[in-house]
Amino acid sequence: MSAEPKLSTAAQSSLPTHVAIIMDGNGRWAKQRHLPRVEGHRNGVESVRAIIRAAGEVGVKYLTLYAFSVENWNRPKDEVDTLMKYLARFLKNEIGELNRNNVRLEAIGQIWRLPEAVQEQLAKTRAALAKNNGLTLILALSYGARTELVEAARAIAEKVKAGQIEAAEINDRVMSEHLYTRHWPDPDLLIRTSGEMRVSNFLLWQISYSEFVITQTLWPDFRKAQFFEALEEYSRRHRRFGGL
Repeated sequence: MSAEPKLSTAAQSSLPTHVAIIMDGNGRWAKQRHLPRVEGHRNGVESVRAIIRAAGEVGVKYLTLYAFSVENWNRPKDEVDTLMKYLARFLKNEIGELNRNNVRLEAIGQIWRLPEAVQEQLAKTRAALAKNNGLTLILALSYGARTELVEAARAIAEKVKAGQIEAAEINDRVMSEHLYTRHWPDPDLLIRTSGEMRVSNFLLWQISYSEFVITQTLWPDFRKAQFFEALEEYSRRHRRFGGL
């Protein structure tokens, strides 16, 4: 039996406040095992559960998971339907577990595009967890960073048109205040599984100064030990934010 993963004192003392994860590799995981793609997604849910527990356990304050992108709507209908079914089931079945771990749930993206049943369950789950004050879990659902930026630009333009703000007053702060993520700090650490070297239209504004950790591990195999390895790597980084 393998030993329980532990964080070093150094990593524990320099935890990222906000971790964002691009959960990639479900399809390849299934293909390697000659299984249907949906099996990769099903096993990926186990990784979601494990990482939420681990993040809360060590004291990460915010965890954003890239669960479904706007581009994912272009996948075969059967696969999208299965993903939505798994999402609704997760939101319903995990209420007890999330409550026990003091997790609060939020969501970003074009939520209105999700099936009505998923929207309803999302609202119920958020309400059931609303009083929790531990880890804030943020699910990016039907999310695209370019869409988010366009919507922010439109909202700011409407305020300029209405005379509520001058064009010269638009700055980083104003832009951030019109993003989906305006209530939370930007991610300190971005993790991408499966070894791909791209950000895939995820939090383009917010990750400007995030540290990146790319792992070859496919998402269904990414569990507490791999998460702690990423936190250890983060602890060895020297964040300069453009300075010396």
